[in-house]
Amino acid sequence: MENERIKVLIGDDSASNGVKTAVTLRECGFIAYTRRKNGKAILDSILKDSPDVVLLDLTLPDTDAISLIERARASSGNVPAFIVVSDINNSFIERQVIENGASYFLSRPYEVGAIASIIKSVCKRSPDRSCTDTEIIVTDIIRRLGVPAHIKGYHYLRTAILSAIDNQKLMDCVTKLLYPRVAQKYDTTSSRVERAIRHAIEIAWDRGNAEMINDFFGYNVDSYRGRPTNSEFIALISDRIRLQLKSAHA
Repeated sequence: MENERIKVLIGDDSASNGVKTAVTLRECGFIAYTRRKNGKAILDSILKDSPDVVLLDLTLPDTDAISLIERARASSGNVPAFIVVSDINNSFIERQVIENGASYFLSRPYEVGAIASIIKSVCKRSPDRSCTDTEIIVTDIIRRLGVPAHIKGYHYLRTAILSAIDNQKLMDCVTKLLYPRVAQKYDTTSSRVERAIRHAIEIAWDRGNAEMINDFFGYNVDSYRGRPTNSEFIALISDRIRLQLKSAHA
């Protein structure tokens, strides 16, 4: 039913960007529509159309994303989730955006298809039945840890964690069991999966949410090494989510 689908407002009506993104999102099952890249037009649509998620640029001709989020919160009782896009990949800017109410900071260039996963992670409702609660939880955790959605390691890591949650025995031999399973899904090699996941973890440690990283890994990982191995990262997150799901269904 249409009222069960996520409604996405795209604050850009250009054919090369906004319209293209809207088409892709509709193909993924979302209700997606565009508005002019203008703070007033976007805010008017938030108040009138009540979107679940708003995708907008960090800077707009008449304002900026942070100011617009503040105005939306002051004007509307039902505030959407905001995904802020920027041409600048800067950890300070990202921190400011997130601290001021955005759910996600996305830097260009990025794959349009990756936005669908991000939208699912920031929105409580799924556009279709194919996205499970577990998928949403995993996506949200690796996003908040600081793994950017546009890199291959994000997708490999997400699949690896989901696989480990589903079958804990895969963690008994990561290189011979888990990596090959992920590699098969993405038509690549186990060594490339391992390197891409390593790269994703390195990025998370360099630019991620330090408080959340400490919460997940601060007391479980050798402080001398400073950051977990691929296996530790996957095992710790999958174990935590498995316990969370078990507790929720108890």
